Amino acid sequence: MYKPVPSKLDFPALEHEILRFWEESRAFDKLREQNRPGPRWSFIDGPITANNPMGVHHAWGRTYKDIYQRYKAMHGFHQRYQNGFDCQGLWVEVEVERELGFNSKREIEAYGLARFAERCRERVLKYSAIQTQQSIRLGQWMDWDHSYYTLSDTNIEHIWHFLKTCHERGWLYRGARAMPWCTRCGTGLSQHELVGTDSYREVTHTSVVLALPIQSRPGERFLVWTTTPWTLSANVALAVHPELEYLKVRQGDRVLILSRGTAQVLEGPFEVLETVRGSELVGLRYSGPFDELEAQQEVDHRVVPWEEVGEAEGTGIVHIAPGCGAEDYELSRVESLPVLVPLNEFGDYVPGYGLLVGRNVREVNDPIFDSLRQKGLLYRVFDYTHRYPTCWRCAEELVFRLSDEWFIRVDEIRQPMKDAAATVGWIPPSAGKRMEDWLNNMGDWNISRRRYWGLPLPFYPCPSCGQLTVVGSLAELHQRAVSGLEQLEELHRPWIDEVKVRCAHCDTVVSRISEVGDAWLDAGIVPFSTLNYLHDRASWEQWFPADFITEMREQIRLWFYSMLFMSVALDGRSPYETVLAFEKLLDEQGRPMHKSLGNAIWFDEAAEKMGADVMRWLYASQNVQANLLFGYGPAEEVKRKLLTLWNTYSFFATYASIDRFAPTGRQVPPSERALLDRWILSRLQGLVREVRAGLDRFEAAGPTDAVERFVDELSTWYVRRSRRRFWKSQADQDKRAAYLTLYEVLTTLARLLAPILPFVSEAMYQNLVRTVDTQAPESVHHTSYPEANEALIDPGIEAMVDQVRQIVSLGRAARTEARVKVRQPLPLLRVAGGRGRPNPPAPFPAR
Repeated sequence: MYKPVPSKLDFPALEHEILRFWEESRAFDKLREQNRPGPRWSFIDGPITANNPMGVHHAWGRTYKDIYQRYKAMHGFHQRYQNGFDCQGLWVEVEVERELGFNSKREIEAYGLARFAERCRERVLKYSAIQTQQSIRLGQWMDWDHSYYTLSDTNIEHIWHFLKTCHERGWLYRGARAMPWCTRCGTGLSQHELVGTDSYREVTHTSVVLALPIQSRPGERFLVWTTTPWTLSANVALAVHPELEYLKVRQGDRVLILSRGTAQVLEGPFEVLETVRGSELVGLRYSGPFDELEAQQEVDHRVVPWEEVGEAEGTGIVHIAPGCGAEDYELSRVESLPVLVPLNEFGDYVPGYGLLVGRNVREVNDPIFDSLRQKGLLYRVFDYTHRYPTCWRCAEELVFRLSDEWFIRVDEIRQPMKDAAATVGWIPPSAGKRMEDWLNNMGDWNISRRRYWGLPLPFYPCPSCGQLTVVGSLAELHQRAVSGLEQLEELHRPWIDEVKVRCAHCDTVVSRISEVGDAWLDAGIVPFSTLNYLHDRASWEQWFPADFITEMREQIRLWFYSMLFMSVALDGRSPYETVLAFEKLLDEQGRPMHKSLGNAIWFDEAAEKMGADVMRWLYASQNVQANLLFGYGPAEEVKRKLLTLWNTYSFFATYASIDRFAPTGRQVPPSERALLDRWILSRLQGLVREVRAGLDRFEAAGPTDAVERFVDELSTWYVRRSRRRFWKSQADQDKRAAYLTLYEVLTTLARLLAPILPFVSEAMYQNLVRTVDTQAPESVHHTSYPEANEALIDPGIEAMVDQVRQIVSLGRAARTEARVKVRQPLPLLRVAGGRGRPNPPAPFPAR
């Protein structure tokens, strides 16, 4: 009646068998047809970057997505199941550059933007297909044929609509900022990219302490420290804290000035001459480190007050170069300081900087130190290790560079975003606190990138009247265009660059700016573009906002933020109701996985070595507030736990086949079954209640822990204590009750675990249910999710069995203490207790 169940479970082999069954039976399609009349449950997929094969870290989030979609499907909910692919931006460009052997924007332009765009598209299509197959291998059910791609004209058009809305509200502007800048990629980064991607790394730089002469005080010098010597050519001021104490110290024939709290910077003996307040130094003029440069000729170097100056490092006197630092630039606006920008977009020095002209910022430390030494300005050079920002796409160290960029003002939308975020159920709650903190401190959104393969910003500034035309839709583009539409193959560069439009204010023919948009605009608009907000508002309203989304915690300042921003701007509310944020995946030793470290595990390797269900259980059982230590060691522990369930299932299938047990025959009411049967049924119903409650809260770790405890009890206590009942020759009511009980437990577990273990649960269901009832639903994933039968929950029986287990545990402890082997019979066991007194605690857990 039941197929033989091997005692050894080969997870990958079983999973491939189930994948074939799902495909041949059209199990997913039938589920969607079955649930189409049901209530709607809306999930929006955070688009995976279609740029490389999946890693095991990608599978963590995709497992959560599949668990909760399967869980809701077993409750009868109708869903969209739309997967997404992130297709544009520097992450794709950088990989294509590597394929082509390029290392600069100049090489891209020489190659041709059209050819480069085609290669980017090819890469996206290649890896989106690979990731689709990998996701299927994980067991994820999605409508793969209708995945969304952020490169689509529909996605781009919806972003245009958002940008036009921002323009109409007066939020859009072009402004100069000292931006974090990648010289390799030739573009700036936004604030949320820099912080949200944790782009800071521990790096060691050569720092320098200068002794800069005070012009009105011969022999006196300011001690100034910096970790970025390349910025000294753009120095225009020094900053001191007006309330700090500064020392005047004599060393040799020089008097040096630095703050009291940084005196450890001094080398050699010194004599303190006097102490002054920082306010007494404000206004003093000094000789700059590179006064001989043409760019420095009009600069009046002076000391300015700045309350941000501290003594945690340096000398308490800060070198100010507004063209090379965000804080410096803001200070320059307050103090009316000149702004020098020494670097071009590639990190090369521009004309006006003498011996540095044409040299790259990475190659100038030695000539800078030589020049300072020759001028007698160099006091000290030493290595300094600190956290420093790097490009999260190519890992190049960033510089800060003044640049004209496009921004969206945030002051007006800040409070509405905070109000919208407060309506969201954040899991864990700390994720909501992080979002609140980010919204309190976020700066204007830098949305422009000086690149190629990305969203074309629809900005047409008029050279005649100075007004800006923002195109908000494809229809408006066609309406305003005067040329270039015939060559418009797609809404990407270089084709969109050829389209000229008439100025909305004076009819002048205008060209589009060359910049493309921040890639987080691409992902942030998907609650609108995937639901066709512009052209089918009724459908959009049925699915918006999403009931649930999930991604890594870093997306709080990235995807979660950009979605919230765009949704509040367009609709005034949050695009999601519940958000699950989880931490990072590391190796077993707690180290980041990297190919260079030799500890990287790729998804395909893991799936075929440990099995997808093992991976899914690892993910589901993880506390989302802690980093997941992933590897083959933890996987073996999961296998051991799942094999306990499998062996119990194998035990049943073996003996039920021998005895030709059929669950459809004579029934034995639970009330007429043995106490042990009623105990395990009571525990089962409690488990169902606990698992449902956890999954309803989108907390999978609690349910998996509860299942592990139950399976251990099932195997160790119920099956072991009931084996003689299964083995006895007479087919009496007690034997049938035992079979019925174990059958009910296993088939309930198959449905209960189906969202988390889709393969193992399907195999159990097919063998236990479909073999004896061909009219049952074709797949376990077509069945309804178990509901707890409260009538079968008996706290009294559970307490009684718990007491027995506690006695056994105490007995084993006594054996260990007396060095009596477990299998050695005891002539006497005396249990002491007291009426009304609490039972003594077990010396170790009964399980």
